[in-house]
Amino acid sequence: MSTHMYMVRHGDSPKAGDERTRALTEKGMADARRITDLLKTIEIDAVVSSPYLRSVQTVEGVSRHIGKPVVIEEDLKERVFSAGNTRISDQELGPLLEKSFQDPNYALKGAESNAECQNRAVAVLNTLLDTYEGKNVVIGTHGAVMTLMMGFYDTRFDLDFLYSTSKPDIYRMEFNGLECVGVQRLWS
Repeated sequence: MSTHMYMVRHGDSPKAGDERTRALTEKGMADARRITDLLKTIEIDAVVSSPYLRSVQTVEGVSRHIGKPVVIEEDLKERVFSAGNTRISDQELGPLLEKSFQDPNYALKGAESNAECQNRAVAVLNTLLDTYEGKNVVIGTHGAVMTLMMGFYDTRFDLDFLYSTSKPDIYRMEFNGLECVGVQRLWS
């Protein structure tokens, strides 16, 4: 009996602002409606999300469709790239990501490493796989943490993969128990 985790990377959001409260742009909201329409064709059993507003907004239409609330999981939040809740610039992020994928334990002072982020997020994913065995679960997520979760199961999901993803994006991960047996991109 397969379990399917639908990793839904959030839609477009402003680059400036607080990491937790940045909302989707108009384009992000339009894409969230498209995600809902796409996932309405699947029997979804639960919707789980990062606590960050842009992730919740991306999947909340699915939760309304199935008549169940979005379950917020703190440890599905995006990797903490720097101290505080402010987004770091794209100029700073690129070199930081490169160093982080070369050395999974690398982190700026007061931030977290890829290894730390991956450990906390995969722990949540393992709990979800146990709780929802044989079910279909939507997970509202972010680029880096999604890549790290997927990379735990298959090393093809690396920095190049992260750079190839879009906002939004959807990947269906198929599991037998805790073993990932397939990944399919659903967004186009």
